[in-house]
Amino acid sequence: MSPSDQPPHHILVVEDEPHIAQGLIFNLEHEGFVVTHAESGEEALRLLEHAPVDLLVLDLMLPGISGLEVCRRSREVYPQLPILMLTALARDQDRIAGLAQGADDYLAKPFNLEEFLLRVKAILRRVQRQGGAPRPSYRFGDNRVDLQGARAQTPRGVFDLTELEVRMLEVFFAREKELVTRQELLRKVWGMAPDTETRTLDNFIVRLRKYFEKNPARPVHFRTVRGRGYRFFRE
Repeated sequence: MSPSDQPPHHILVVEDEPHIAQGLIFNLEHEGFVVTHAESGEEALRLLEHAPVDLLVLDLMLPGISGLEVCRRSREVYPQLPILMLTALARDQDRIAGLAQGADDYLAKPFNLEEFLLRVKAILRRVQRQGGAPRPSYRFGDNRVDLQGARAQTPRGVFDLTELEVRMLEVFFAREKELVTRQELLRKVWGMAPDTETRTLDNFIVRLRKYFEKNPARPVHFRTVRGRGYRFFRE
């Protein structure tokens, strides 16, 4: 099947502010996506039960069930569903909370619609690239990662990994002990231009350390190279 024969991606937009929702829906549909809109977290969870979606665009501040709770529940049931969180909260801890609940990326309001569409397209390109050769398993320290099944076994328990976490681990595993720059990770994992400024990468590194490091404050496997990037060490 050629790319032109592929059915359009289905995106669920969860946003309770009408003018923002209308702008998102109009622009997504203009790009050829199929869009479903939910105004609350409860409605979003009901819709997810009845129709598969390729991407969840999720506002953090919702009436009733919060965006964080929707993110957590969605990730439990659909561990591979990409989630782009929208937040009007500028505090780092609020954004980190969203990523900790399973969001793959976030945009702070007010955001540029062009940047929003670029993020959406980058996420969906990653989803399309999931096919191909089976992903191997990998062991390091006391951890075992099943890249194909997107699952990690660690001394802290078993974790389902998001697609972006898998892609980041693939980069590190292929470049053991080598410097992996921030720009390279942004390009290979998020599909962003190397000069993109984002804290998402830092927050993902925090997540990986929480999963795999005995002491996340003193990492052994995922080490920071100040001002440049990171190095991965098996032991």
